[in-house]
Amino acid sequence: MTKIGFLVLFVFAAVVSCKNGSGSGSALDSTAASDSASVKSGGETEEGRTPVTTAPVSFGDITDSIELNATSAFLQSSFIRSTATGYVKKVTIKPGELVGVGRVLFSIETKESTVIGNSISKLDSSFKFTGVNVVKSPLAGYITQLNHQPGDYIQDGEQLAVISDMNSFVFLLNLPYELRPLVLNKKSVDLLLPDGVALKGVISQVMPTVDSASQTQQVVIRVSGGKPIPQNVIARVRIVKSQRPHAQTVPKTAVLSDESQTSFWVMKLIDSATAVKIPVRKGSEQNNCIEILDPLFSPNDRIVVTGNYGLPDTAKVIVEKP
Repeated sequence: MTKIGFLVLFVFAAVVSCKNGSGSGSALDSTAASDSASVKSGGETEEGRTPVTTAPVSFGDITDSIELNATSAFLQSSFIRSTATGYVKKVTIKPGELVGVGRVLFSIETKESTVIGNSISKLDSSFKFTGVNVVKSPLAGYITQLNHQPGDYIQDGEQLAVISDMNSFVFLLNLPYELRPLVLNKKSVDLLLPDGVALKGVISQVMPTVDSASQTQQVVIRVSGGKPIPQNVIARVRIVKSQRPHAQTVPKTAVLSDESQTSFWVMKLIDSATAVKIPVRKGSEQNNCIEILDPLFSPNDRIVVTGNYGLPDTAKVIVEKP
């Protein structure tokens, strides 16, 4: 009986020990699986977020305008002609020179004076005969063409030079006919030269003809006196179409669209890690900004500007510093 009792006790102890070991292992396995699932879940959340940068909505005045080209020109030119037949004795000008009213341009010795010489003066010293005629400038302007040099033989009435009237200097704007209401109702426009100089221009007149091919009408713009501007300089004319105060704008990269460019939206943060899709109605574009007409945002709203392409609605994001 004693041996059988010891054997029963040994078997019972072995069974209890195995059950305890099995329960402990199950608990450990459950804890490890829970920790693994937690890490896996956390890893998926981090990997599922898209890094983005954001910017606030800006509020201010916005101007909708277009730019057209205007070319500098002289509307009037004066043709300087010879007053006698003879030889050009002296030329006092050069191309591109600015001359004033009454400036002596040419000295012309008549052919009769060249043949006779000083014979008449020797016969009668009181008779002041030189046979030299001077040609003076009738206006102030630039010498744009010089046709003769000293020693040339010329006929009476032959062209000697061309002077562009500086008082007729203007910019000619080829205005599309459909834009007439935007320009003709204004008295002044802004011009920007290629060297960055800004000028104020005054609309003085509109030509009464329209180009049949381009359907444009020439508008004459006069600018105030300053440094001389050469002919054929192309300036940009800024024409204001409309002005809106207190308009809301976002960076151009913040606005997304579909393939047909008919639907537009932005991604707005609703908390520190979630961005939602907000359909918008956009207005005019100016520089790198786009006007948002609807809906009305708050100055505290944060709009995604980079990393927003391809984001679904209610996307998980990580906001990075720009």
